[in-house]
Amino acid sequence: MVSRAVTQLYDDVMRPSGLRVTQFSILGTIARMGEANLRQLEDTLAIDQTTLTRSLNLLERGGVIERVPRPDGRIKAMRLTSKGRRALEVARPLWAQAQAKVLHELGTTAWTDTQRRLTHLFQVAAKKRRLGRARRRVQPLARSRIEARKLSRAVGRS
Repeated sequence: MVSRAVTQLYDDVMRPSGLRVTQFSILGTIARMGEANLRQLEDTLAIDQTTLTRSLNLLERGGVIERVPRPDGRIKAMRLTSKGRRALEVARPLWAQAQAKVLHELGTTAWTDTQRRLTHLFQVAAKKRRLGRARRRVQPLARSRIEARKLSRAVGRS
């Protein structure tokens, strides 16, 4: 509930840029990295793949990012277009205005404490996400071993 209210505050202030705060975060991350693939963006922003893919598709349709084929042909990276760089330039001062509003309401001490706690929460969530992803990759292999043992026992009994 709180995150929605804060997101709405930023979205309202940033409306003239045509970007939502989540899109701004994605564009800012791509700008910092130069190019980024889906996995890099997922890990950096801690956004689930479905939400991120939907946002990237919207940004691509809007002409602010483009997909760049990689030499191996498998993983495509995203990079900003000139339109994307301009959108980011327009959005940055608006984001700063929204940030100033939040700082004014909370005060710098409360903001610093909030930022520290949220950073910790983000790190815990990102770690749990990485562990979950690793577990999902291992599970199919473990399942196939269990199924192989069952099959081996069944064949041994006949």
